[in-house]
Amino acid sequence: MRPRDDWKAAALQAAGVPADYDEPVDLVPYRFDDSAPFEPGRRDVLKMLGAGLMIAVAADSAPPKAKGEEPPRRRGGGPFGRGAASMAARVHLGEDGSITVLTGKVECGQGARMELAQAAAEELRVPFDAVRLVMGDTAAVPDDGGTYGSLSTPATVPAIRLGCAAARELLVARAAQVLGVDRSEVVVEGGTARGKPESSESVAYSDLARDPEAARAMAAAIPEGVELTPVAGWKTMGASIPKPTGRDIVTGSHEYPSDVVRPGMLYGRVLRGPSFGATLKTVDLAPALAMPGVVAVRDGSFVGVAAPSSAQAAEALKAIEKTAEWESPPPKTSSDALFDHLRANAQGGLPDRPLHPEGAKALRASYEVAYIQHCPMEPRAAVAEWEGGRLTAWVGTQVPFNVRGETARAFGLPEDRVRVVTPDFGGGFGGKHSGEYAVEAARLAKAAGKPVRVVWTRAEEFAWAQFRPAGAIEMEASLAPDGSVATWRHINVNSGPGALKPPYRVGEMDCRFLQSDAPLRHGSYRALASTANTFAREAFMDELAALAGSDPLAFRLGLIAEPRLRDALAEAASRFGWAEKSKAKEAGKGVGLACGTDKGGFVACCVAVTVDEAEGVVTVDHVCQVYDCGKIINPDNLRSQVEGAILMGLGPALREAIEFSDGMVTNGSFRDYRVPRFNDLPALDVHLLDRPDVPPAGAGETPIIAIAPAVANAVAAATGRRHRSMPIRVGAQSDRAGARR
Repeated sequence: MRPRDDWKAAALQAAGVPADYDEPVDLVPYRFDDSAPFEPGRRDVLKMLGAGLMIAVAADSAPPKAKGEEPPRRRGGGPFGRGAASMAARVHLGEDGSITVLTGKVECGQGARMELAQAAAEELRVPFDAVRLVMGDTAAVPDDGGTYGSLSTPATVPAIRLGCAAARELLVARAAQVLGVDRSEVVVEGGTARGKPESSESVAYSDLARDPEAARAMAAAIPEGVELTPVAGWKTMGASIPKPTGRDIVTGSHEYPSDVVRPGMLYGRVLRGPSFGATLKTVDLAPALAMPGVVAVRDGSFVGVAAPSSAQAAEALKAIEKTAEWESPPPKTSSDALFDHLRANAQGGLPDRPLHPEGAKALRASYEVAYIQHCPMEPRAAVAEWEGGRLTAWVGTQVPFNVRGETARAFGLPEDRVRVVTPDFGGGFGGKHSGEYAVEAARLAKAAGKPVRVVWTRAEEFAWAQFRPAGAIEMEASLAPDGSVATWRHINVNSGPGALKPPYRVGEMDCRFLQSDAPLRHGSYRALASTANTFAREAFMDELAALAGSDPLAFRLGLIAEPRLRDALAEAASRFGWAEKSKAKEAGKGVGLACGTDKGGFVACCVAVTVDEAEGVVTVDHVCQVYDCGKIINPDNLRSQVEGAILMGLGPALREAIEFSDGMVTNGSFRDYRVPRFNDLPALDVHLLDRPDVPPAGAGETPIIAIAPAVANAVAAATGRRHRSMPIRVGAQSDRAGARR
């Protein structure tokens, strides 16, 4: 087994991502036969899928060039998949005519189940609902890397297309042989190949599955020259196919990880400390063990209980909590002093002298971004079951193979004795990249000798899950006599290097990320540091435009180097009516704009706001956003992704911020931590730029990065004052960064 100690670096390398990257159908969820023994391996995959032909496509085979389109390129220049160690796609053709596509990617609401099945159906020339997709089961699927970084569309879609195109070409070759025609005369439609459209003779994928010669052909390497369907020939890709599990989700019949039930299952709860970093000194399990049916276990610092009902488990945990004694370290800082702490502990220190020459027309500003929570609708959930020294865990995770490795290490097991199954789950947003809840369930299940389900409470999710990193950002720039940007400095402390370099033409540049002494556990989030860095940069650009005596739109358009970003910004401004609205003057109202690029996508956003300073309230009235991610695979799903990103981005822009004191979160509930609600919904005007000449990029992250700075710039226009922190506060709640200008 390949060591997975540095799983994130390995996964990113396998996906072709540069080392400085800052991130980290039977069309219902596939269910295996619960009575089948757990024996991972190719033989067992075939047993579960049925008799037929397995087509495996290695990830280190670069996607071929299709007629009229370039192969997708990874960030860093090479084609996706070069140097990858894992398998990127598998296709199983059943003798009964079934077609199963297997992928290590998972579905957490972003639409991967739809788009990956569309890719398979397109290349196989079958209807969408003829494809069965198995996702995130480590006993059956290849390790495609985690579901993060907007990589499913640019990396996994091409790999699945390649595997399915190879299957189609094999069918064409077999049909030409059987029907006695040239390959160029064979037409594949609806899963069958004919010599002529009107011919009554045909060869189907099910025939291919029974053909020993075809099986031998697929045992060899994929031949060179397998062609993907050019965009002009797309019939299934490019269409707005609805979510296959949509009806189950809205009717409540969909089974999430927190719904999984196993025979004889118990419900688990885990003892948590009173503060971050607290060490357990003593605890008495007797009060819990005295309760009927309750199992209580201590394993080092881990203490948990399992009971026949969740209410009994909560009662048993409460009894144990009363006996626990803890030793808590002194807290590093509180939320009130957070940003001073981050700056003071920046590794290498902040620059002590300006980048620009003395006397230059220059501007400096400091920005701050709070810790925030992911707030998935479904908290962390896992069900664990032991049988014969083997472990099966049903886990809501974005990284099933990494959770398998983490769990195997926790129990000293080879990875092939652990199976992780990931049902379609209720949201991740970068927050479900670790497997401690699976380990917790497995520890309790091992002690109890029965399956155990662990579902974190909302309070646990707020306090003990990872946060989006807080950041302190220093901006500095100077203008040349001709109005161009002569020097540019962007220093990010703690939150990360994503989107750190500007998409503008600038002169001498100093862009750096400095790590700091983070007081809270932090990790990946939707677009991660790209949100913080785009917020600071785009708010700063408005200030720089004012220094130059220029309109914010004209100033940006004069400096943008990337034509696609320029097009997106011009389109958004035109559709919003920037020329007229930016000149209108009405008390308490303002408009703002921002743009950015990340992970192969280009976004521009214009907003209109109303500000009530007396009440300290900002209302976002209208959002016009344009997004370009290349050729669109599923327009309706893409629109949903963009709209969801805008709404999610409004929370941290205006309200969301984790507050903590004495080593513990103090606003860990939806009552105290205010996420966007229906009455916060602005008028949304989303426009998608479809570019058939450009390979598709992901859309789960980039659409979130422009909304916060656009709002900040609109608030500045409405109030006449700059607000340099997220969340943006006005009136009596005006932020520290604005006051420090």
